[in-house]
Amino acid sequence: MIEVALFPIPNAVNFPGVPTPLHVFEPRYRKMVKYCIDNNVMLGVCHTEKVVHANTRDQTQEEALNSNHSTYKPCAVFSAGKVELLEEMDDGRMAIMVNFEMRLQLQQERQTLPFNIWGCELYEDEPLEDDGLIELLRQSYEKIMQRLLIISHGNNEAQTMLTGDHWQKMSPVEFSFLVNGLIGMPAENKQDLLEMRQPQKRLDAILELVNSIQQPLS
Repeated sequence: MIEVALFPIPNAVNFPGVPTPLHVFEPRYRKMVKYCIDNNVMLGVCHTEKVVHANTRDQTQEEALNSNHSTYKPCAVFSAGKVELLEEMDDGRMAIMVNFEMRLQLQQERQTLPFNIWGCELYEDEPLEDDGLIELLRQSYEKIMQRLLIISHGNNEAQTMLTGDHWQKMSPVEFSFLVNGLIGMPAENKQDLLEMRQPQKRLDAILELVNSIQQPLS
């Protein structure tokens, strides 16, 4: 099993290959970040299913920095990766970057306090068994790219990015994860995409979504 320190954040759904900055201020999660860095342990950031314990009392900034907040039931499938500490402020707050590398699935809780550590299994795609499936993926990738270029018309930065080598030469499977960082959608939709184990199914859902977008991408 793969050991991961788990950071449940409501509405936080992340995809492999998409580095994500986070601001950490709760004491337990500051300890967790230090543990991950000191012990070369991956940090998993996951969406939540429900609140287990709610802290609804208004807090001052000092109280927020010295007490833990609500506790959540985590979603079982999430992305994880190594933590990079960008800045630690005088009051203890941290700016970090999580370089998400893989999808994992919760299996066994190994530590509850002061923060959660889980034993996890890789959550991988089903294998692509023939060239016909690979060609279908390529066609779906091209349709999504064409639609993204249409809805980002007039946004020079977006157009330059989408027509650059990085996005044009990306494999359809990698694209099916990374493109979700460009599109705004509810967390539940992102979680559904994250849990799909067929790249074609992900691309079909993404194509349906971008075809429904009427406003240009900002």
